[in-house]
Amino acid sequence: MQRARLSAASAGVLTLAALLAACSSKPVDKTAGWSPNRIHAEAKDELNSGAYDKAIPLYESLEGRAAGTPLAQQAQLDKAYAQFRDGQKPEALATLDRFMRLHPASPAIDYALYMKGVINFNDELGLFSFLSRQDLSERDQKAAKEAFESFNELVTRFPDSRYAPDARARMRYTVNALAQYEVHVARYYYTRGAYVAAINRAQQAIADYRDAPALEEALYILTQSYDKLGMNDLRDDSKRVLDQNYPNSAYLTRGFRGADKPWWQIW
Repeated sequence: MQRARLSAASAGVLTLAALLAACSSKPVDKTAGWSPNRIHAEAKDELNSGAYDKAIPLYESLEGRAAGTPLAQQAQLDKAYAQFRDGQKPEALATLDRFMRLHPASPAIDYALYMKGVINFNDELGLFSFLSRQDLSERDQKAAKEAFESFNELVTRFPDSRYAPDARARMRYTVNALAQYEVHVARYYYTRGAYVAAINRAQQAIADYRDAPALEEALYILTQSYDKLGMNDLRDDSKRVLDQNYPNSAYLTRGFRGADKPWWQIW
């Protein structure tokens, strides 16, 4: 009987100890007594020092603490930037989408669109891609298309935005990359003898991306593919267009460009 009482008492002590341990391990909110301005200052310091993982939760606290104020809106945008720099690209895009959904009339919508474009643009153009000499046009183009859409919406809705000039420059690059992607696929089909498929992709590039540098090669692929298929009239038509638009085309004298230097590399 006495042993049973002791066991029950011991179990009670152990349970209490476990509860105390659980309470002691609960995260402490260091910002509990801080003003919104102090949270903002601390988050900005962490952001500027590159401690993005520390800045993100501070901006999240600020969103709640300053709800309904311009400071809370700024916190969302700064959090998106911190997430982007911390490598959390899907989370950053989700934060920007939420911002634009909640604040459609905000004067910072142009910045949100610009950031969406930059995140997808950088996802496509990885910082160290040149080390592997991988042609950017050979990658999946989903991110490039989404970047273009964001930049295009920015320059259409806010043509005088401070971010518009850079957005237009990135759009030109993105269009060239998308055109080159179509031509890359067309070239792939051509080298494997799939001439009809090569023609289709080359024609797609010509129809969708006017004035892109890659269209010179697209016309050359058309000319060569029609020749392989014995479609001489279409071959001659394609060559005539190639001659008119690119009278000094190296493709007519040297064929396909070698793989020694990616099309996008200018250094």
